[in-house]
Amino acid sequence: MSLYLRENLSFDQARMVVESEGTDGKNLYMKGIFIQGGITNQNQRVYPVSEISRAVKTLNDQITGGYSVLGEVDHPDDLKINLDRVSHMITEMWMEGPNGYGKMKVLPTPMGQLVKTMLESGVKLGVSSRGSGNVKDDGSGEVSEFEIITIDVVAQPSAPGAYPTPIYEHLMNSRGGYKAFLTAQEVQGDKKAQQYIKETKGEITCWMR
Repeated sequence: MSLYLRENLSFDQARMVVESEGTDGKNLYMKGIFIQGGITNQNQRVYPVSEISRAVKTLNDQITGGYSVLGEVDHPDDLKINLDRVSHMITEMWMEGPNGYGKMKVLPTPMGQLVKTMLESGVKLGVSSRGSGNVKDDGSGEVSEFEIITIDVVAQPSAPGAYPTPIYEHLMNSRGGYKAFLTAQEVQGDKKAQQYIKETKGEITCWMR
C-alpha cells in the first residue's frame, strides 16, 4: 500500500540559497537540496538514489511540459494542494550526486508574501518534500515506488517542540493559524500561558474555524 511520505530539511541541511531577480528584486527564489538520497533520515527512512533520481526526473518532466507544481507554507496531512495556502511554484528539479536539488519561485500570494517578508528579514526557512511510496517492513526503512508531489516551505524542524504537537499541527493548517502560531511562540517561556493553551485547545480549535 502506498504511504504518504513527508521529509523535512532545515535551512542548513538544504544548503538553501535565496536569490532575487531584477533590479527591484521583484522575483524571489529559493534554491537548494529538496530531498536526500542514500542515507537514513530523521524518520528512519532510506530513499535509494535510483528512486530519488526517477522521481526527480518525473517531476521535472511535468514542469518542462507546462504543468504548474505548486507548494505551500507548512504542509497538510494529505497530498492535496490547497490553493489558499500556496506560497511558491517549483520551477526546476535536478540531481547532484545522491540528492535531489530544486529551485522554487516565491509567488505574490498572501502566503508567498509571508515567506518573502520572512526571508527578507533574515529568517532561515527549510523545506519539506511531500510524496507517496512504499516502505519495506523488514526494518531497513527503504522506500520504493517513490513519487514527489511537491516541496513545501517550513520552519526549522525543531520548532514544534516549543508547544504541544497536536495544537501545532492544527494551527498551521487552519484559518488564522499563523497568527496563533506567533502568539504561542511569544508566550512559550510562560508556563501559565502554555498550560492555558493546553487546557483550552478545544476552544481554540472552534474559534479558528
